[in-house]
Amino acid sequence: MRMKQEKLQQGLTLALLGLVGLGLAVWAWLRPADALSISERRKLAQKPALSVQSVQSGQWMQKFESYSLDQFPLRDTLRGLKAAVQLGVFCQKDNNGVYLQNGYASKLDYPLHTDSVERAADKFLQLQKTYLEGKAGHVYYALVPDKNYFMAPAGGYPALDYEKLAQTMRQKLSPGMTEIDLFGTLSLSCYYRTDPHWRQEALVPTAQYLAGQMGVSLGDDYSKTTLQRPYYGLYYGYAALPMQPDALTYLTSARMADYTVTNYESGRQSPVYDLDKAAGNDLYEVFLSGPVSLLTIQNPNARSNRELVIFRDSFGSSLAPLLAEGYSEITLVDIRYLPSARVGQFVDFTGKDVLFLYSTQLLNNSEALK
Repeated sequence: MRMKQEKLQQGLTLALLGLVGLGLAVWAWLRPADALSISERRKLAQKPALSVQSVQSGQWMQKFESYSLDQFPLRDTLRGLKAAVQLGVFCQKDNNGVYLQNGYASKLDYPLHTDSVERAADKFLQLQKTYLEGKAGHVYYALVPDKNYFMAPAGGYPALDYEKLAQTMRQKLSPGMTEIDLFGTLSLSCYYRTDPHWRQEALVPTAQYLAGQMGVSLGDDYSKTTLQRPYYGLYYGYAALPMQPDALTYLTSARMADYTVTNYESGRQSPVYDLDKAAGNDLYEVFLSGPVSLLTIQNPNARSNRELVIFRDSFGSSLAPLLAEGYSEITLVDIRYLPSARVGQFVDFTGKDVLFLYSTQLLNNSEALK
């Protein structure tokens, strides 16, 4: 009798699991497919078209597997549950390399890869020797600390040796380039909670200090505009945990209305703030249209007739519009997309000041620099 009850219980359990699985499968097949994942900031796979050729080649099954994983019902809920169990039950300190502290998310980046930092410095020296010597004005460099600089020590997380990173750059680049130390002008509150980037509305003191070190003065009379759409930053998707989204705010002034931004990838003039990007996956691309290899900002009413070239990563997108007040023209060059060997075809450095502005995170992973 007992054996029959156990078999009945096992049968009912299997039947229930089968019904749940079947229900989820039917739900996944019949529900409208989501176009994108807001939390992961990417497009999701769509249902593949069925044909004899696609089945025979095996492509249909491959695409269907991707579609099934992307469109699985309650996918974000299950990802969040997995992350909560890892952190709350198994006491792991991070999920997918992302950890939370006081409402901020950051991604672990350690140890210090000295060879990567030296590679970046050598790339800058190569650019200086090839294009700047005997042509450019003053040459500066500034490092942007990542959020781990402020978060990791307090939470007991491993982090880069920032002093050694700065010393490595200093030994490589001095005396030919003048260092501008931005670390003291920043704090954790200058960064988004769910994203690695800094918040433009918090950067006015940093921009003023940086410009002052380069001999240019800036004002501080800006108006703030906040996008209505919430900003789910890069780390929001990685963490897969409940977090309040950020708000993206950009600064405007009467002076900016006269700026002309030329995007050399599209061949067109674009606004300082590309509000079309507010409908995309990454709201940070509102700043100067995001990752663009080469563009210029011209200011006909600049406080000086000086010109500046910035070799930069994505952090420069939100800072450059503030610096533009002090220069008649700023050229932004991103050698992650424009190979260094081709820079001279597009940029004339004669008489212009030059700033290398890069995040410590990129310097520690400098393979992206071409």
